[in-house]
Amino acid sequence: MENIPTPPALLQAARRPAQLAAFGRLLDVLDRLRQECPWDRKQTLQSLRHLTIEETYEISDAILRDSLPDLQKELGDVMLHLVFYARIAAEQGAFDIADVLNAQCEKLIFRHPHIYGDGSVQADDEAAVKRNWEQLKLQEKGSTGGVLGGVPVSLPALVKAMRIQEKARGAGFDWEEPAQVWDKVQEELAEFGAEYGHGRPTPPEQAERAAQEFGDLLFSLVNFARFAGINPEEALERTNRKFISRFQYLETAADAAGQRLADLTLSQMDAYWEQAKREAATSTAKPVANI
Repeated sequence: MENIPTPPALLQAARRPAQLAAFGRLLDVLDRLRQECPWDRKQTLQSLRHLTIEETYEISDAILRDSLPDLQKELGDVMLHLVFYARIAAEQGAFDIADVLNAQCEKLIFRHPHIYGDGSVQADDEAAVKRNWEQLKLQEKGSTGGVLGGVPVSLPALVKAMRIQEKARGAGFDWEEPAQVWDKVQEELAEFGAEYGHGRPTPPEQAERAAQEFGDLLFSLVNFARFAGINPEEALERTNRKFISRFQYLETAADAAGQRLADLTLSQMDAYWEQAKREAATSTAKPVANI
């Protein structure tokens, strides 16, 4: 008899009892820690906040390194924080983890009418799903803050620019063709060049205008990245990692040759830099982990 692969959905369903048991175990462990551990008893919503932010960045690092074992560990750390917040809120009589999860389920069902609805809403591609999502999200929140009211103020500027543009697109305010966006990039680059003096020193009175134009240029580049299917935050982080890797190679190579980095000429540094690029190009490591 031919072996027929079990569909992923059935495999997940078969794992559901174990998954629910593991989640319940986490709640039990946290209950005991909250009662008996001095550190866990002391934590508040405010004290956990900066730790959660750090753990979230560690998830991002694990993904960029393409390390599933690290990702598993970091997801566990963030999961602990999520149930910890809900536990503290329950102690204050506000809500518990069941309220959190049920509300999230209701939100997902409401925002996927093409799956859970009566058939009147269609979404045949990713773009249509995103448009529906943003429109329904705005409907949930009402008119407070408008279309862009839901963009967190504390987001890093590059990520915030992307979210602003995505939300504007969801409301129908967007460019029609990538070529239009590229023309806008060129326009903003020219305007920044004019204010900055095309590479010449900028007079103090022009510095503020140059900074504004540079911001416009970055915003337009993020816009083009969106049309090109590039996540600008991830792209910049990959370049950061690439620079770090090559600079560390430069330091190591100079040290191995008995040279002090401070004593090297720029041309000598460039030679080591090019050597680092050649070695990276021939490396068999995964590109995300060794850019």
